[in-house]
Amino acid sequence: MNNLFTAKRLRWFAAAIVLFNGFFPAVWILFTSFKNEVELTAKPITYWPQNPVLTNYVAAFRDQPLPGYLLNSVIVATLSMLLALFISTLAAYAIARLNLKRRNLILTAIIAVSMFPLVTLMVPLFEIMRGLNLLNSYTALVLPYTVLNLPICTLILVSFFQDIPRDIENAAMIDGCTRLGALWHVVMPLAAPGVFTAGILAFVNAWDEFLLSMSLNAAVAYRTLPVGIQMYQGEFSFPWPTISAALVIALIPVVTVILIFQERVVSGLTSGGLKG
Repeated sequence: MNNLFTAKRLRWFAAAIVLFNGFFPAVWILFTSFKNEVELTAKPITYWPQNPVLTNYVAAFRDQPLPGYLLNSVIVATLSMLLALFISTLAAYAIARLNLKRRNLILTAIIAVSMFPLVTLMVPLFEIMRGLNLLNSYTALVLPYTVLNLPICTLILVSFFQDIPRDIENAAMIDGCTRLGALWHVVMPLAAPGVFTAGILAFVNAWDEFLLSMSLNAAVAYRTLPVGIQMYQGEFSFPWPTISAALVIALIPVVTVILIFQERVVSGLTSGGLKG
């Protein structure tokens, strides 16, 4: 009984640490966005804003073209997510359903490719995009983000496709469906939690990416949010309250998407964990 009680307390303690580690930075940024420079640098530190102000949010929109950065991030993240889902769906279905030789080797290669550090790919990608005359365009980010998201999307969808009985597809094909028709009309609805999970991960990865966005899209018109937020920093100044306000604004779309699809995402993650 004592061992069970101790184990339960340890689980609650571990959960509290994870919760604190995940939420405290976001809450701290939110509180900072309502402070002025004087309160931010005052000692002792005040956690809750004593005199909340909205001037930081006004400055966030005034000092940089934040709506343009938001739009660029939405376009790039959405297009790369849709393209990654389309390609990874076909790849995952082929791996899960077709009698491919060395199937495990293919999955191992997918995992190995996903482990390459992004910094090692930056120079080759820059040279490729410059050679194709695609620098400073949405395509310069959509294509690399799609490729970078393919491994995780493919692995998630393979897990779900493998769990769907083949008899359902066979029955659909006997009724006149082609294989692609069975994939679209039968398999995809059953694998919806996995599709949403892969899509959310691909969207968030593209939304948060900084290094490629800074390197491939230097023009102001094509900057995404991570790079745009960096522009608030001056040579001799670092306006933390304004940057915090911009970060809060940047979090809103991601949080909104996750809240809307949270049930499907949680279902996809737990199902994938049980199957994998």
